[in-house]
Amino acid sequence: MRTKLNASVVSEFFNFALWTGSEAHSRLSSYVPKEDEHDMEFCRYLFYLGEIRTIQLEYTDAKESLLQAARKAPASALVFRIQCNKWAVIVHLLLGEIPERTVLELTNAVRIGDLELFKKIADKYTSTFTADRTNNLIVRRRHNIIRAGLRNISISYSRISLTDIAAKLRLDSPSPVADAECIVSKAIRDGAIDAMLDRASGSMVSKETGDIYSTNEPRAVLNSRIAFCLNMHNEAVRALRFPPNSHKEKESAEKRRERQQLESDVFEQNMTPRLDIITSQLENK
Repeated sequence: MRTKLNASVVSEFFNFALWTGSEAHSRLSSYVPKEDEHDMEFCRYLFYLGEIRTIQLEYTDAKESLLQAARKAPASALVFRIQCNKWAVIVHLLLGEIPERTVLELTNAVRIGDLELFKKIADKYTSTFTADRTNNLIVRRRHNIIRAGLRNISISYSRISLTDIAAKLRLDSPSPVADAECIVSKAIRDGAIDAMLDRASGSMVSKETGDIYSTNEPRAVLNSRIAFCLNMHNEAVRALRFPPNSHKEKESAEKRRERQQLESDVFEQNMTPRLDIITSQLENK
């Protein structure tokens, strides 16, 4: 595979290779085009790179690539910016973040952790998600919906049985209690909820929540937001268009030598009398 991939090659590679096998993932080049290349070509590259990173579960990098593509896209490329925002919304959901607008019904289902409502919305708009090639990402979100609902349950109840958890999550499997036990144990192991599983009584016991402001989490969140704002400011400064310095003549090597020689002569002329004075003073002492 060549080390340089333009947007069209990445598009074909994404359409025919990335959906199926992991071998294509390992062969993906890390080539990044230069900033001075064609703007729309660079935007397409960022968009396809965001799609690739989303499929590879690299959601944070995918979100950054998609947002950069939407910001750098020209104002006339309305359809392209809409497509970038669609993918960015899905990545926000996969990261557990709730976007303020767009995909309103799906966002509400994610916020309240209602699995049944999420299924209805996914079935209702399945043709739209299929056309946008985001249907598989929507299906992947089901696990996060269960996690969100379980987190709300752990906050609301100090102790709750696994049967009630299965009923509240609306698990439609043949053995919902066993599935609820598996989901709770995995969430506790991953640190998604602060609770413990009482297998003897078949219930989940939530631990008391402490003061979050006494931890380092608020500082980490604030630091990440400040870093994001600074990076966006730096990108905006780099994206500014300045007029070329055509009115300034470039200094040739010969003129530079003459200027340096002149500066050296002036320095010696100014320093020689001072050195003579200092030398005479030292001799008198």
